[in-house]
Amino acid sequence: MLNNSRSIIMLMVAFVATSLTVRAQQPAPKFPEGFNIQKGVNIGYWLSDASGRNGTAQVDFFGEQDVTLLAQKGFDHLRIPIEEGELWNYKNEKYADAFKYLHSAIGWCKNNKLRVIIDLQTLKGHRLWTSDDEQDRFVQIWQELAQEFKKYPANLVAYELLSSPVADSAAEWNDLLAKTIKAIREIDPKRVIVVSSNQNGSYSTFSQLKLPEGDNHIILNFHYFEPIYFTHYRYNGSRQQDYSGPVHYPGATITARELNEQPATIRNLLAGSTQDYNDDVIADQISTAAKVARKFKAPLICGEWGCTSLVPRKDRMRWYKDMKKALDKNAIPWTVWTYKGDFGIMQPDGSEDDKLLKLLTKD
Repeated sequence: MLNNSRSIIMLMVAFVATSLTVRAQQPAPKFPEGFNIQKGVNIGYWLSDASGRNGTAQVDFFGEQDVTLLAQKGFDHLRIPIEEGELWNYKNEKYADAFKYLHSAIGWCKNNKLRVIIDLQTLKGHRLWTSDDEQDRFVQIWQELAQEFKKYPANLVAYELLSSPVADSAAEWNDLLAKTIKAIREIDPKRVIVVSSNQNGSYSTFSQLKLPEGDNHIILNFHYFEPIYFTHYRYNGSRQQDYSGPVHYPGATITARELNEQPATIRNLLAGSTQDYNDDVIADQISTAAKVARKFKAPLICGEWGCTSLVPRKDRMRWYKDMKKALDKNAIPWTVWTYKGDFGIMQPDGSEDDKLLKLLTKD
């Protein structure tokens, strides 16, 4: 009897293990319209948050040679953030030169066999969630963009509606999402659309998304910059920009002792900074987004993730290594933030960061 019980238990364990293996090996949903991507780079600070950059300075910042370089390094797509104020003037008239840059970039990507995500990063107004006029303008922006770029095949160019929505409720974002997708579909029925969750594309709000029924041309997107006190260390405009003490990864970003050495005005800005982070924590949080995407039966990407170069080099490299491992484990394609700048995967002088590039592009 004892032997029979053991046999039954062993069979049950084997069955559960097999079920888990089969579930883990289930292929991720296919990307719509052949818009297949794996490893990409954000081209931040070119047509968004450009600090008044235009004309020659814009040409110098990013051009065809950069696309060729990124393709040679093994990346297969670019995400190009755009800012309303960089592409339209105060009368909502298009800046012809800015649109010319965007068309050129698509052409460079096509020549180098890279795909493109056009990502609306920043709006001119700041009342999107309280103003019907601004919501109407948001829809109008995407109608104009859809008309402008509908000539490109759907397996070359995708649209990301809003990089970091911060509505007061998920329902507000879901309503605007549905209205905007409907407007685009009237112009471009099969365009691939990338959708982020509310509250800056957080993995924790993913389950609150509501997608239009029957639309199978959608890719889900989340962002990951945890722990924020590490990845945004001394970053201008961040909550913790005035903290210049030490930071660490893995472990507590700021130890309790280091925190207590700060004046109260700084300590008050660093709540949660003593929380431990390591590869297991990161993997667990990222798996949350992956589980929700499986329920939606939609492909998933991590459209923004990265760490400022102001943190200690060794810790920064460890964070990138653990992040990439977690994304790869969940079979999540990604687009690192960003090509140049404080979070750049290039050196501040514009030269290649060989070790980081190798870490990101190796299989």
